Amino acid sequence: MPIVYGKLIKLMKEKGLTSYKIRQNNIIGQATLTKIRNGGDIDTRTIAKLCKILDCQPGDILEYVPDDDEM
Repeated sequence: MPIVYGKLIKLMKEKGLTSYKIRQNNIIGQATLTKIRNGGDIDTRTIAKLCKILDCQPGDILEYVPDDDEM
């Protein structure tokens, strides 16, 4: 998958946004959190919600890393 969320996971830790808080405040669903951890696809509404909560821009939480097979 060419989109990676390492920056997001790091920023969540820095800002104290734990999986418990995410579930408690119903920020995103558990399935979406699992997708983030496993490098799956998430939609732009989720990205926008996370950016609002973390006070950041999309480029601060995700990164495009091309696969060698993509060309």
